[in-house]
Amino acid sequence: MAGRKNGLGRGLDALFPDKTNEKKSEQSIKTQVKIPANVSPEENKSVKMVKVSDIEPNRNQPRKQFDEDALLELSESVKQYGILQPLLVSDKKDYYEIIAGERRWRAAKLAGLKEVPVIVKEFSEQELVEISLIENIQREDLNPIEEAMAYKRLIDEFHLKQDEIADRVGKSRTAVTNSMRLLKLGEKVQQMLIDEMITAGHARAILAISDKEKQAVVAMKVFDEKLSVRETEILVKHILEPPKEKKVQKNTAEDAIYESLEEKMKNIMGTRVFIHRKKNNKGKIEIEYYSKDELERIIDLFESIG
Repeated sequence: MAGRKNGLGRGLDALFPDKTNEKKSEQSIKTQVKIPANVSPEENKSVKMVKVSDIEPNRNQPRKQFDEDALLELSESVKQYGILQPLLVSDKKDYYEIIAGERRWRAAKLAGLKEVPVIVKEFSEQELVEISLIENIQREDLNPIEEAMAYKRLIDEFHLKQDEIADRVGKSRTAVTNSMRLLKLGEKVQQMLIDEMITAGHARAILAISDKEKQAVVAMKVFDEKLSVRETEILVKHILEPPKEKKVQKNTAEDAIYESLEEKMKNIMGTRVFIHRKKNNKGKIEIEYYSKDELERIIDLFESIG
């Protein structure tokens, strides 16, 4: 896990080449955000105070859902300590659009703050998506479907390859591929995944079923019966490859005759006897014995008959 986070960190550093790697103390950050609001907007690295009402979220950012309880908890912290990490915004002339920090902005609104610290910077549309994606993955804020949709947008709109995306977000290509496969699920199952009724592991197992309605039925069974991922895999396998029913041979008059002959020979031999029939009235007789003495007894029986 540590390796992944380092990878994500390097991704952000590449997008913010002027960002220092030194950790700032809480007090130094507090001092930094008190820079007067008339700081030159041309200095992209500077922090300025902006009215909360002049800031709007990016409608295209990957994250669509926010935990209300977590936001309330963060807002209480904001009331006590303020916003310690400036928001990253883009100047849209009439307003500032959030590039990174929407959760902090929402918490500031809940806390009743009038202004928040921001850093104004300009990026291409592709960079905006990448930055927002990286930030949310770092904070583990995206649900699996939001993450998959963000990858899809980078591919569809900006023509990135999966290995390029993997390099940018610090994940393996396989992880990106597996994430995007979740978009093949039906809407009902995707929503169950978003609502945490099932996990990504369950969802990947259900993906083996192509029929969307069957996917939903299986997903609900997983939820209702609290099945593990392994149990879900077994369930899906049984659905796709139902066990073959053993053919039950019907008893015929001929079967009855051979069963009668087996029973008669059993009484004569004093042990189990099987008649194995073949085509053209051919076959073989199988006589069981369970010790050397019993074998000799059977041989003596044949000699006495002869």
